[in-house]
Amino acid sequence: MQFFSALSENHDADDAAREVIETINAPAAFGIDVVFVFFTGDHRERANEILERLWLELDPQALIGCAGEGIIGAGREVERTPGLAVVAAHLPNVRLHPFHIAGQSAWHELIEDEDVLKEKLGLGPETRAVIAMGDPFTSPIDALIGALDTTMPGLPLIGGLASAARRPGDNVLFRNDQMLSTGTVGISLSGPIDVQTVVSQGCRPIGQPMVITKARENVIQQLGGKPALGKLQEVVNELPPRDRALLENGLLIGRVMTEYRETFTRGDFLVRNVVGVGQNDGAIALADMVRVGQTVQFHVRDAESATEDLTLLLEQSSQTKAAGGLLFSCNGRGSRLFGHSDHDSSAVATAMPRTPIAGFFAAGELGPVGGKNFLHGHTASLVLFSPPASK
Repeated sequence: MQFFSALSENHDADDAAREVIETINAPAAFGIDVVFVFFTGDHRERANEILERLWLELDPQALIGCAGEGIIGAGREVERTPGLAVVAAHLPNVRLHPFHIAGQSAWHELIEDEDVLKEKLGLGPETRAVIAMGDPFTSPIDALIGALDTTMPGLPLIGGLASAARRPGDNVLFRNDQMLSTGTVGISLSGPIDVQTVVSQGCRPIGQPMVITKARENVIQQLGGKPALGKLQEVVNELPPRDRALLENGLLIGRVMTEYRETFTRGDFLVRNVVGVGQNDGAIALADMVRVGQTVQFHVRDAESATEDLTLLLEQSSQTKAAGGLLFSCNGRGSRLFGHSDHDSSAVATAMPRTPIAGFFAAGELGPVGGKNFLHGHTASLVLFSPPASK
């Protein structure tokens, strides 16, 4: 199993394609099975030419990709300027199933019928992961996540939503030799390949875990038998000034994914934004559904917390001798959050210096938390591929 990555910042699409092809082909002695392609919107008008050259000259079994606001590759991040990033892989005996889902009838059938879902996505008992990239205007990703979790519990779905367009029809997706503008493209991988995921939500918990004692739909009414807003005020009163100032950037709540533990740490929470508070009834509304009995904890997010969270999670994963990987970072990260480029890619390169990585800045990131798949915001979602451990 071998992975190769390449990055070009050439403003000319044809020259950019030539550069990445030359970089990939030089060491790829065993042939290429799959290619993942990411490019900025600057290359949108000539995307078909990029696709044609990559498909014909790299000659893979499968190719998927999309356009993003920024791209990631070769330890770099390219924002607000033209960029093309590619990861190519030689995957002996791994079964690859590229797919494209588009149109209301196709989505409806896929989500309602498990057999159709399995056939369309190429799912089976040896499927190890699904990588997907969707147009946010025409892809009911939440419904797909629900169907996949029901049909194939524990199967990771990793990827992101294309971010190079501000209106329907302007995004660009690749599936093999097809250039598309709607729906979702992806690929399932089955057989002798190990997959590890890292989802860094970039947050830090404040206060202590609390149990929801009264709730309806997405509204927490009581925590520990008291109005939720009152419990929040207690937490805020005990915060140091620096943490209190972070609340101006927004408040988040993490709900525990596995209740059967005595203590909870990073990675145990699914973090969601607080979208409203009720001054009269003391309730707190989330961008997610909640229920009585769940354990939750307030969280804050800033550049320092995001750095700490990603670094700790990567340290836990760096023992894996990954052959290659894909990184999907929120388009609200990068220089917008950290004040400089290359933050997430540098962190991965430091933890795994010999692992070729590519990806893009997404308008929503896909990745599992606690064994279930979710669509996230402000995260860095990383998938690592390696040969199966010898028995």
